[in-house]
Amino acid sequence: MTVILDCEITAHQEIAPGHKRIVLRAAPIAAAAAPGQFCMLEAHEGLYPFLRRPMSIEHIYKDGISILYKVLGLGTRLLAHMPTGAVINVQGPLGNSFPLPEGYDRYLMVGGGIGIAPFPALAEAIMQRLGRTPELVAAARSDGQLLLVKEFARMGCPVHIVTDDGSAGMKGYASDALRALEPDERTLVYCCGPTVMMAAVHEVCAERNVTCYASLEAEMACGDGVCMGCVVETTAEDEARRMARVCREGPIFDTRDINWKAGVRP
Repeated sequence: MTVILDCEITAHQEIAPGHKRIVLRAAPIAAAAAPGQFCMLEAHEGLYPFLRRPMSIEHIYKDGISILYKVLGLGTRLLAHMPTGAVINVQGPLGNSFPLPEGYDRYLMVGGGIGIAPFPALAEAIMQRLGRTPELVAAARSDGQLLLVKEFARMGCPVHIVTDDGSAGMKGYASDALRALEPDERTLVYCCGPTVMMAAVHEVCAERNVTCYASLEAEMACGDGVCMGCVVETTAEDEARRMARVCREGPIFDTRDINWKAGVRP
């Protein structure tokens, strides 16, 4: 059930240069939320910027949620200056969630940069509901841009680090690290990050007949599927189903259902 409510900020801190975590007291949202879903946050002074900002749910607590975000545009800059104790209007939870099928030997999460944001809740769910400990591929351009590595290690998750420049872990890309881990049909992969990264992860999984679910990002005006501003092209043969809304049919998609050659708008 989606709700719109004013939420108190109970914690707000920088976790890496240009990246912050905001914790919100939002019991109704937490009660309905599942890993992979997102919220629309209202961050503006007056009427500008008018649109809410879509953000993945990072952790789901008994009485609230946390959100990990990168400070980029005007909306996130305004959000970054909101103090503990302030109130922010939030709409959520929205979208679908990560599937949690049983029967796999390995559950492997591949996160690129801020794309790691939805994985803490996913990892907790895999451990609690499936009794498995997932692995994480943490990818970034350089050492200073790696996120949540220590947190996942404390959770007991094996962490495989890869950086573009080789300043930490393996030198290469997320898809290179995934290929080196030799996933097979008994492995379930989840990915989130830049489009080019997810497309490459999909290719590795397709080569090995591995099921992969991607969490897509898109610019959104409403989050309710009305504005049609977040559509992506799928591989469906039926023209009526070829364009899917990230906010409604997603944000989680089986990567085989996305037409990666058509591109996915960031």
